[in-house]
Amino acid sequence: MNKSTVAVAVALGLLAQQASADGFIEDSKATLKLRNFYINTDNRDAGTKAAGAQSKNEEWGQGFQVDYTSGFTAGTVGFGVDAIALLGVRLDSGGGTNGATATSYGGTVFPSKSNGDAVNDFSSLGVTAKAKISQTELRYGTLMPKLPVISYNDGRLLPQTFEGGQITSNEIKDLTLIGGQIEHVKGRNSSNNEQLSISGANNPVTGEFSNKFRYAGADYKVTKDLLLQYYYGNLEDFYKQNFLGLVHNWAIGPGVLKTDLRYFNSTDDGKNSNQSSYYTTGSYSGNASGKGPVDNNLYSGLLLYTVAGHTFGGGYQVSNGSSDFPWLNQGDGSSNYTITDSQIQKFGRAGERTWQARYSYDFAKVGVPGLTAGAVYLHGDNIDTYSGGKQNNNGASEWERDITVAYVVQEGALKNLGLMWKNAMWRNDIAGQRNQDENRLIVSYSIPLL
Repeated sequence: MNKSTVAVAVALGLLAQQASADGFIEDSKATLKLRNFYINTDNRDAGTKAAGAQSKNEEWGQGFQVDYTSGFTAGTVGFGVDAIALLGVRLDSGGGTNGATATSYGGTVFPSKSNGDAVNDFSSLGVTAKAKISQTELRYGTLMPKLPVISYNDGRLLPQTFEGGQITSNEIKDLTLIGGQIEHVKGRNSSNNEQLSISGANNPVTGEFSNKFRYAGADYKVTKDLLLQYYYGNLEDFYKQNFLGLVHNWAIGPGVLKTDLRYFNSTDDGKNSNQSSYYTTGSYSGNASGKGPVDNNLYSGLLLYTVAGHTFGGGYQVSNGSSDFPWLNQGDGSSNYTITDSQIQKFGRAGERTWQARYSYDFAKVGVPGLTAGAVYLHGDNIDTYSGGKQNNNGASEWERDITVAYVVQEGALKNLGLMWKNAMWRNDIAGQRNQDENRLIVSYSIPLL
């Protein structure tokens, strides 16, 4: 029995004695979330593909998610428990085009059997024990953090979850302090807890992993329109990362200008500094593999102006250093806190310079509440990589165009029914990479249970 299971069992025992206490039951909430998810990826340039690589990946499934959140028991220390139950049911795996390979964790959406076929269904249960004193809350068990140095991914049928402990304090007005340690991750296409890794070392068969990611940070609201952030993250034996952020909203004329500035400094830690099996991807001329220790500085800025339902935006990002930008990445789908984390690509390769333009519109302004649409275009260049003792890319480039159209029913029997179409196109001249076109269709619906 692992540590989290023991901790949760003890918490449940205490709660059983206090279940009737004010707040625990009265403040409990439960919601059933339904998500029907279809994805189709067209991998182009078939003539350059590796042997056995698929030119088309396609899967379709129905997801069920039950979220339960209790209140807290009465007393100086309040106790509670949260839970998340996940079930994914396969409707179609594209006739063998699920995207699974010999070194992948599974297909695009579903885990795969030993023969590579998608499973019929997969499920998991996560429980989180919690305690609260004044304005400080401690949580241990299943976590879904969304912070600058660690962010869960929810881009498929079921969300990614982490396992560990976190403490959040709001004792000081306008200041939020957060700290924690993550030990395992459960991928969005998996029922199993895995250890943590980064790009370049995360091969599920021969890779290297860690079970300690420590993080801490602070959000300080200087004024109602200005937020300052500092966060630190450390994946043992892989990397250390410092983050500084500034978010400011400024009323200009009839609209609001949002400024979002971010800076990451990432360096090697432990075995990543001298053991090749722990190295990450990047541009290392001295190593035949092209990999090396983490060494990255990432600067970015994004400006968004919103007026009368329109949002116009532009941004720029620079990825300096020998390595690609590092983040928690087990190779089975992950997210990071960059302004370029897009539908297909991340745009954080070593040396990469990326500019972007974006536009979105809320049709509520013309009498169609619930309907939104948006488009983003990103272009990155100056990508250099080495492999096999030679330079594979010298100033290579890539671009991606994403379109999203979404509608949420506002009233009637189907109120809160969500419909979404996401389309992406990625083109590049990076050695060994294939162009992609991708479509996602998502139907979602939430039903309150408590």
